[in-house]
Parts: sequence; structure tokens; C-alpha cells
Amino acid sequence: MSSRRTTARGSLLLVVAFLTLASVAGAAAPPAKIVFPVLGPTTYVDDFGDPRAGGPHQGIDMLAAKRSLALAAEAGKVEFWSRSASAGCMLYLHGQSGTDYDYIHLNNDLTAKNDNRGKCVAGIAYAKGLKNGAKVQAGQAIGYVGDSGDANGLHPHLHFELHPNRKSAVDPYPWLQRATHLLFAAPRGAAFTLELKGTVTTVADGTLQLKAIAVSAWPMRQTQTKLKRALTVNVPVDATVQQVATFGGPGTPVDLSSARPGQQVDLWTAVAPTTLKAQRGDALALSASLVSLLQSR
Repeated sequence: MSSRRTTARGSLLLVVAFLTLASVAGAAAPPAKIVFPVLGPTTYVDDFGDPRAGGPHQGIDMLAAKRSLALAAEAGKVEFWSRSASAGCMLYLHGQSGTDYDYIHLNNDLTAKNDNRGKCVAGIAYAKGLKNGAKVQAGQAIGYVGDSGDANGLHPHLHFELHPNRKSAVDPYPWLQRATHLLFAAPRGAAFTLELKGTVTTVADGTLQLKAIAVSAWPMRQTQTKLKRALTVNVPVDATVQQVATFGGPGTPVDLSSARPGQQVDLWTAVAPTTLKAQRGDALALSASLVSLLQSR
């Protein structure tokens, strides 16, 4: 009997250990690198845990221009939530990693003023055409930054929360610091072209690396400035490369090898279908159709 009890106890311990390991192995964790949840200039500090009227701050307030695009931090499914007086128009993103992201204080204004006349619906608070329960891709536009709820009248901002394993909020600051900032937002597969302004860094083997300071995306009419992004762009043999006295003026055809480090450049990419690699500006994910190099004076 003693031997059998020992065996049963050992088996029980093995089962408990196995379940514990399975639980740990199955625990959801956020991606090491998420997509930055706002397109364009944003200001924020690590204010997670700061005292608030309702308790410790559960997210980070990210100041941005009214109606800046709020982007999906990772692929997942959206859930609209519009019944909170304090949060105003908000949205849950249930990430495919098992992480929940809360997007709070989305837009509720119909004009550039703080009119509070809009409802928490697609096209005002949520991205145009977005439906409750829809599956979204990483980097997809899902909402508009605003000041709804108890942020009314304050600077428009996105209150962003991160809930690993769909449980308690953790400080999202480390994820925001290493997040990928997109150059533009557009539906996957939709045609786009970019205008990149900056300075030449290096030229080699049909490629041009530039330090981009501004990007404009078409036909979306999205513009970002003060980028300071290093981008490596493919320059195919059929691309037009020219020297210009002033950007927008007539140019003189030149060879790409004539580009010099520090020279100002205005580069248009070829029309291409939208991919996440292109949105991130991955090396050689963009191809040039026109490269204008500013002549030295």
C-alpha cells in the first residue's frame, strides 16, 4: 500500500508540474516590437502609474494633433466601446498575441473646434469603414486621436494601455520606445507613392541611402516632418536622376554616382502596392522613380 501511495503521489506531482509548465508555455506575451500606435508627430512621457482621480494611471497619454490616425499596434480584432463618460470614445484591440490594447479619448468632434457633436462611430471616432468586431492588420488605421470623455477641452491625445495575456495593464513605455514608426498608413495592397525629402548619406550599387526629414504619401495626403529617418531606397536603371537648381524646377540628367553625402535630395518612389515593409521603410522596400539632387552653390 505504501508503495502504491508513493507512486500515486509521484504521478500527481508530475501532472501538477506538467500543467504548470503548460500554463507558462501558453502564457501570452506582447510582440517584442509593436507598431507605434499614432501616425505622425507625438509627444509623451512615462506617466504610467501617476496619481489620478480614479486611481493610478493605467496607460500613457500621447499628445498628437486632433484626428491624427491611431494605428493597430499588432494584428488582431477590434471592439468598439462607447459607453464610458470618463474614457469617451474608446476601442479595444484584441491582439493575436493574446495582448489587449486600449485606445481611449478618441475623437468626437465634427469640426476642428471642440464641438463634441460627433458620435462614437466609424468616420468620427473610429476609422472610416471600420466595423465593430473586424479583423485588422498591424499598422492599419483604426481610429482618430481626440479629446472625448474626461479629456474634453484638453490637448487631443491618445490614452494607450497594454494588457499582456488580456489581464492587468503594464507600463507600455518600453514598447513605445522601441516601436516601429510607419511612414504612411493605407490598406494593404492599395497603390501609393511617397515623396521623401532629406539629405544623401551614401550611394552604392544602384541604391541611395538618405536621411529623410519629411515624407508625403499619396493619394492619402499624409505628411510627416522632422523624421530623421535613415532610409535605403532602390534606384533602378530606368529611374530618372537629375540635378536641379531649385526643387520643382527643370533638371539636368546625371548619373546616380554623382550624388554626394550631405547633398539635399527630393525623391519620389515608384507607384507600388502597400505592404508593411514599405510602410516601415525597410531597406530596399521602396524603389525610386525620380531622384532630384540639389545643385551646390
